[in-house]
Amino acid sequence: MKRVSLALVFACIVTALAAQTIKVNYQGAKPSISDFAWALLSDYENNAEDTDESTAAMLQAWKKYRKGAALPKNETLTVDKKSGYVVFESTFENQKLRIEMCYWNEADGKHKLIAYNVGLYIDGKYNPGQYDGLFFYRYADATKKMTYLYEAPGFEVQYCTDDGSQVSYTLPRTGKDITMTTWNLNGTTKQKTLKWNGSKFAK
Repeated sequence: MKRVSLALVFACIVTALAAQTIKVNYQGAKPSISDFAWALLSDYENNAEDTDESTAAMLQAWKKYRKGAALPKNETLTVDKKSGYVVFESTFENQKLRIEMCYWNEADGKHKLIAYNVGLYIDGKYNPGQYDGLFFYRYADATKKMTYLYEAPGFEVQYCTDDGSQVSYTLPRTGKDITMTTWNLNGTTKQKTLKWNGSKFAK
């Protein structure tokens, strides 16, 4: 995946993923991370106007997972229903595509916040690809629908700093907080924790 301008990155992802509302079908008392993932991926397959190579790769892996079929040797898909977390990784030579999903129960007891995070790494360093980004949806128990959020709850998602350093995010498999990593031009990294308070995040 080639590097492109951040404006184009944002435009491509929004076009591919930002359906305003997505119906979530599930069995049992409440939806799991698997239900949220399948709802998002199915909506992408049915409605995306442009091909998002990252989400398309995860979609194919998810279809195999649902059928109990093996993935290619260069791909892994981990579904942790107990923790409400999913991660898909695909490697090719020195590149690794990593896609995460997770959700948080909101304090009002009526909504869930869902995150979808795409990152491309080359030689172990963050190197934004065409479809990289961190995006959020809010699920309402009353409607059984997840709605795309045009703003992150409590903070501004940024992909680079004023000096040109790249910024990536890591979703929590354990705990509730998001890790924000700045990849400085001199090769060093700096991390910040975005703390979840039940409704939004704060630095």
